[in-house]
Amino acid sequence: MSEAFGPEQQRIGNQQREEAITALNDHFAMARLDIGEYQERVNRASGAQSYVELAELFRDLPQPHPPFLAPNSVPFTAVPPPPGYMPPPTQAYYPPPTGPQQQYAVPPPPPMGYPAPGAPYGIDPYTGIPLSDKSKIVAGLLQLFLGNLGIGRFYTGHTGIAVAQLLTCGGCGIWSLVDAIIILVNGGEDSEGRRLRDS
Repeated sequence: MSEAFGPEQQRIGNQQREEAITALNDHFAMARLDIGEYQERVNRASGAQSYVELAELFRDLPQPHPPFLAPNSVPFTAVPPPPGYMPPPTQAYYPPPTGPQQQYAVPPPPPMGYPAPGAPYGIDPYTGIPLSDKSKIVAGLLQLFLGNLGIGRFYTGHTGIAVAQLLTCGGCGIWSLVDAIIILVNGGEDSEGRRLRDS
């Protein structure tokens, strides 16, 4: 005599497996499953043979479920979990704090149109150091036209380099020319280590 069986013992096909994997993809995208749980459940869904095996994959998950798993149509406890299966750990729920919260003050930015204290020519955005009161255009042009006398380096406060250029006539003109190009292109720093301002 054949024994009667319910829908939980009916075998499934590829369509039901694909629908279950699609639902697991949705849960993974919503961060309800970590990567290890997701891979383990997809592997179990791929090898499932009956409705109850697929239903077990969604025991601890809210909707969405595969369309063929109608609510209460398949008992979740019909088949025990496979050996070695560990249910995901439950996390403690901490309700959001109530009452007055501590506020952290953020200093306002300096008002527009007024220089920051201690930096009348602005602040270098890369280093945060105030810009020099010397201009790179003025220093470059002085070095280009009067570099044989070291005037551009006297202007930036580099007295040692300026004296060396004065004594060597700007390195026969080559040193002062290269120095002028470097200052005009890259800027440079004054004797106090502050970046030369652009204007």
